[in-house]
Amino acid sequence: MKNKKLVSLLAVAALTASVIAGCGSTTTEPATATEEPAQEEAAEVAEESTEEEAAGEEVVAEEATEEAAAEEDEENYDTGDASFDNPRNADEIGENELMVISFGTSYNDSRRLTIGAIEGAMEEAFPDWSVRRGFTSQIIIDHVKSRDGEVIDNVGEALDRAVANGVKKLVVQPTHLMDGLEYNDVVDEVAQYADAFEQIAIGKPLLTSDEDFKTVMEVITAETAEYDDGNTAICFMGHGTEADSNQVYGKMQDLLTEAGYEHYYVGTVEAEPSLDDVLAKVQEGEYTRVVLMPLMIVAGDHANNDMAGDEEGSWKTIFEAAGYEVVPVVRGLGEFEGIQQLLVQHAKEAVDSLH
Repeated sequence: MKNKKLVSLLAVAALTASVIAGCGSTTTEPATATEEPAQEEAAEVAEESTEEEAAGEEVVAEEATEEAAAEEDEENYDTGDASFDNPRNADEIGENELMVISFGTSYNDSRRLTIGAIEGAMEEAFPDWSVRRGFTSQIIIDHVKSRDGEVIDNVGEALDRAVANGVKKLVVQPTHLMDGLEYNDVVDEVAQYADAFEQIAIGKPLLTSDEDFKTVMEVITAETAEYDDGNTAICFMGHGTEADSNQVYGKMQDLLTEAGYEHYYVGTVEAEPSLDDVLAKVQEGEYTRVVLMPLMIVAGDHANNDMAGDEEGSWKTIFEAAGYEVVPVVRGLGEFEGIQQLLVQHAKEAVDSLH
């Protein structure tokens, strides 16, 4: 039964860490010729160990300093009031659960306007299902709890909660952009619970089929149509990944170009196309203004800092240094109804796969 359920689960998803060495001699007798090399070697080992200890302590101190600086820096940003967000982690939810899995964000307003809005759309579309939340980023979960007192389940906690609540039918709908490393980590973790529910299914990520790409293209061009005046380059910033799924960004660029959206450009923070690639393409045109927008579900740290931040090296400052007027539009894809409904559609396909 377990194998059968696991095969079924994966089929739906397809559719969808010092050694301190010290030597010493207690003798007071003079060292012999044979003892001298050994003592010299021991001294060298002890010296190396001391150096390693010091280096290790320096690394730990540096990491602690960087972490403290990062936390202090983040507090300089007004991320909104967490009390308006619904963590959707209540118990006594019935036998049918729709679990929405997201990477997450510590930006409270964006979390509510994107992930929260997607979850709300799920609740409206599936009135007979209890919608619950799970985040994959433990760092975000811990920070939100420490800063705001809001408790958000990680994936394992959300699954354990579902088991404890007696859920029989479980549908998991990730909000991930692509079938990449994080999405597959979710699939693997959920697979470990294959025997915990009578039926279980996983919905597909946002960009799966050609029709999905077309839908997302239509949404992002409609949401930015007011800027498309011929003098403006509209640039989308994705995250990027080392996985093969990074090709989704090039595919979206090709689709935009083929559809006649010649002033639209797609790049990534951590992969290709890079910021340099996007800048080079923009400089080929006769633009005076650049609009920046995240190609991500949420508008979190990357959108607010790497894209729209005033620090040296952000997309905003790089384009400004190149002579352009820059207009950052800090809105995650999850804010747009068309994106919410596309994820609802994927969840519906997963629900329909149950019997």
